[in-house]
Amino acid sequence: MPAEPWASVEDVARHLAVSHDTVYRWIEGKGLPAHKVGRLWKFKLADVNEWVRSGGASDDVGREEDETA
Repeated sequence: MPAEPWASVEDVARHLAVSHDTVYRWIEGKGLPAHKVGRLWKFKLADVNEWVRSGGASDDVGREEDETA
């Protein structure tokens, strides 16, 4: 079974349909599972999906729509 590839901030933003700024805000304030590699953040999408399912992003759901309107 091949290992899951690492995802970038851009990949996670696209995967969750949120902005890059939201991803960074979730890393700092909500505990979005991420790993710093040099100056870049990297993610495993399975960890991100589990974090979302467990309610990690629940408080910001409506705010994302307000920011893009």
